[in-house]
Amino acid sequence: MMDVIIIGAGVIGSSIARELSRYQLDICVLDKEPDVCCGTSKANSGIVHAGHDAKPGTLKARLNVLGNQMMEETARELDIPFKRNGSIVLCFSESEAGRLEVLKKQGEQNGVKGLRVVTGSEMKEIEPNISDKVLAFLYAPTGGIVCPFELTAAMAENAFANGAAFYFNTQVKEIKKMGNGYRVATDNGDFEAKLVINAAGVNADLFNNMVSSKKLTIVPRKGEYCLLDKKAGDFVNTTVFQLPTNLGKGVLITPTVHGNLMIGPTAENIIDREDTATTAEGIAQVIDKALKSSEKVPVRQVITSFAGLRAHERERDFVIGEAEDAPGFINVAGIDSPGLTSAPAIGVMVSEMAAKILKAEKKTDFQAERKGIRFIRDMDIEEAYAKIAANPAYGRVVCRCETITEGEILDAIHRPLGAQTLDGVKRRTRAGMGRCQAGFCSPRVMEILARELDIPQENIVKSGQGSNLIADSKREG
Repeated sequence: MMDVIIIGAGVIGSSIARELSRYQLDICVLDKEPDVCCGTSKANSGIVHAGHDAKPGTLKARLNVLGNQMMEETARELDIPFKRNGSIVLCFSESEAGRLEVLKKQGEQNGVKGLRVVTGSEMKEIEPNISDKVLAFLYAPTGGIVCPFELTAAMAENAFANGAAFYFNTQVKEIKKMGNGYRVATDNGDFEAKLVINAAGVNADLFNNMVSSKKLTIVPRKGEYCLLDKKAGDFVNTTVFQLPTNLGKGVLITPTVHGNLMIGPTAENIIDREDTATTAEGIAQVIDKALKSSEKVPVRQVITSFAGLRAHERERDFVIGEAEDAPGFINVAGIDSPGLTSAPAIGVMVSEMAAKILKAEKKTDFQAERKGIRFIRDMDIEEAYAKIAANPAYGRVVCRCETITEGEILDAIHRPLGAQTLDGVKRRTRAGMGRCQAGFCSPRVMEILARELDIPQENIVKSGQGSNLIADSKREG
């Protein structure tokens, strides 16, 4: 019997695994997908929110601000990109002006530093491309941007390096209370642990409801986005929001840490927990609302669109804690926005909670730092030449849009919790994220994956079961 089972290998499950791996505990993470970051975490804005949106006194408010404060050190330890680019919330009419003041006071109550309302010519000094119809905006200098893929993968890798086990392609079917813990039945066998942590995103209510009479209800909230080419990446300096609505923070315009521009998301409550399809109506809505913030948004530079699901709980706050009638079962549910921002703080909170229940002691040999992939494109000439001389694979460019080499793809495959799929390579290296959207590099990446994993190309999948790109000729026969 293990000490802890964590259900879900998204940014929340991976953060908890990393923090729990500081303790002398036997930990495993279960996920139905073939890799980390395949659910809610894979499709969001990558925004590190300042913390003025959440209602004072809520878990969202406290963990948002704390997670924001922790992100810089977290990014440094995990060797991932992070930028405090600041954020602004636009006001278009006198009738809306009071709402900016409400957000400012709310943010100050939450502990957000440096908030101020900006008017007049200073608005264009901070953000030149916003609409002339903007009367004022709330400026939050502590807002930031991060890559959700790299953050999740880095947390998981660090947890793995510190002893946490990860089981992918392992779908939880049933959870039953035992005398001294829980049995978790999956399609990959049964697992038993003294304590279960439920970080299953949009499915967290299903697992809670298997063991607790206090039912949770998660509503999947779909958000559609457009990603623009790097030629548009400097269109805005800050993350540009409109005033929030009951369905969320609204459509934003933001740079990404990798130099693209992103607009979105929509906010639509849906029933299907697997529906991540984009729609013509959704994309039109994203573009229309983005153009309200700035009529100059270069929408012709859109290179792809995508959609993600947020786990919205009806009480509008994070649900974190031991189920009242299921001791040893900890819910980390309803983690919608600002879940990504809050992830480092949630990891600490939940790990301390679990360690207290299990009376666990901290390790003396925990390794907090992890090194990411070094890219040839980021090196100076001398360093790049030396790298290529030592291993010619770093001189063979596979993805021309993002200048990703074979050597970097090999690093992604063979590092801890390495890539096993096309999307796994993509999220670790950005191979396929450029203008052609994998049109040219996919065949070569598949060849490398097949060779390094020693499997036929017919078995290579894009993201999960059923997403094979090559038909099995034997089956066809």
